[in-house]
Amino acid sequence: MGINLELEILKFNGTVLERPLVMAGPCSAESEEQVIETARQLHKNGIKIFRAGIWKPRTRPNTFEGVGTRGLPWLRRVKKEFGMLTAIEVANVKHVYDSLKAGIDILWIGARTTANPFSVQEIADSLKGVDIPVMVKNPVNPDTELWIGALERINNAGIKKIAAIHRGFSTYNKTEYRNSPQWEIPIELRRRIPDLPIITDPSHICGNKELLLEVSQRSIDLNFDGLMIETHINPEKALSDAAQQITPEELKTLLNKLILRKSNIENALLLTTLEELRQEIDNFDDKLLDILNSRMAISRKIGEYKKKHNITILQASRWDELLKRSIKLAGKKGLSEEFITKVFKAIHQESINHQTKVMNK
Repeated sequence: MGINLELEILKFNGTVLERPLVMAGPCSAESEEQVIETARQLHKNGIKIFRAGIWKPRTRPNTFEGVGTRGLPWLRRVKKEFGMLTAIEVANVKHVYDSLKAGIDILWIGARTTANPFSVQEIADSLKGVDIPVMVKNPVNPDTELWIGALERINNAGIKKIAAIHRGFSTYNKTEYRNSPQWEIPIELRRRIPDLPIITDPSHICGNKELLLEVSQRSIDLNFDGLMIETHINPEKALSDAAQQITPEELKTLLNKLILRKSNIENALLLTTLEELRQEIDNFDDKLLDILNSRMAISRKIGEYKKKHNITILQASRWDELLKRSIKLAGKKGLSEEFITKVFKAIHQESINHQTKVMNK
């Protein structure tokens, strides 16, 4: 079911920026010199939106938590000297007031704040009557409804220029990413709110610069609308998130390597071919649903047998054996372990649900 947000085309100072939208700048504004020189180099390379963290929500105390309001005049200089739009993160009402007073052009709500509906509502209330673009990062946990709820709160305050920022999700398991991208979640967001711009933050997804190009290209291939990439004149000396920041020249190289693809299909022959292939997929999906239905019928029979003989539903050794066997067979067929694990965990849980109903009749 779709969500009807009252959205306007994302314009900045009356101008619709070309896709992909690129926002760049340091994780943290550290000094006036650092901010101005980073902005100078980004402006030279054609970047139109300068992002910087003024207030930094850190996990532990006694770490660098941003320069605070004394960094706002530095961003005013960026705007005045280079004509760049400025964007910062706000986490409370005071941040909003200080940012608006300083003439900041774009606000974004961070992942930790998005996870707290009380905080988002307070920020939304403080924005009533204001015409400013607001971007909402996904919450730290993979919760689509929580993300949509934050977007709705901002929209209900009268803000019409809204975008979502996909920055990945915290996970207990160690992966190659700092925050697991879980692309299925922003894809679901796009399905439910088709007109909502989605910006990818590959810096926070990757946690290192080696994976930035790969994640950025994936975002472009999914037809998302832009990128927010942390850029610093001297990343090695950055006071926060040094490993994931790149220099303005490295950003230029990355953007030049991106392959931009068409979102609309104009060639009639190509469209016909795609429709034929999509029909084949539809046919396979129908067969897959029939197979799953038949599998659940067997699960219910197993549930009846377990009930009759007073056997528990979960048989951990059998489940472990099934999963390992499926992963092994899938690998031979070119299917990833991550994909098969997700699929079979979902199937196993549905089987448990069916058996539970049988047991509790």
